[in-house]
Amino acid sequence: MSDTKPASVSGETTPEAHHPAGLRIIAVYKAVKTVGLLIIAFAAFHLDQEQSFRSLVRWLEHLQLTESNNIRWSLVHVLEDMGPGRFVAVGLVALGYAAIFATEGIGLWLRKYWAEWFTVIATGSLVPVEIYECVVRFGFLKLAILVANVLIVIYLVRMALRDRGHAHA
Repeated sequence: MSDTKPASVSGETTPEAHHPAGLRIIAVYKAVKTVGLLIIAFAAFHLDQEQSFRSLVRWLEHLQLTESNNIRWSLVHVLEDMGPGRFVAVGLVALGYAAIFATEGIGLWLRKYWAEWFTVIATGSLVPVEIYECVVRFGFLKLAILVANVLIVIYLVRMALRDRGHAHA
């Protein structure tokens, strides 16, 4: 009967026991990004309507923000340059990324091995772009996202390689 001890009692570990909190944290991070992108997509599709677009521009023009007045006018000019038609493309891109992040998050939450590598490839492929953005237009938020994504890639590669080693042992 002593041979049937649970893995945690006998000192042995199973692949499922390795860092489930890390996978859950990354999954929640991906879920937050998914929700944010869905909100952006919804807003973009709503701005496709000329009346909604003009209402947003008018609202921004009349908004009194003394501290960020330059940002407000920059946003107004960007929106006017884009026009309402381009928001369909923005919405579709946001939906595409939301689908990728949702797939990553759900797979990681369920501790699927394929999700680890899928997230490594998807997240890792954007790291060069994020590095470029940090160099060209530095911002602390951009830097924080870059660092978070690099740490996610390193963590998941280590997880996937360690799990593979346990599966063969």
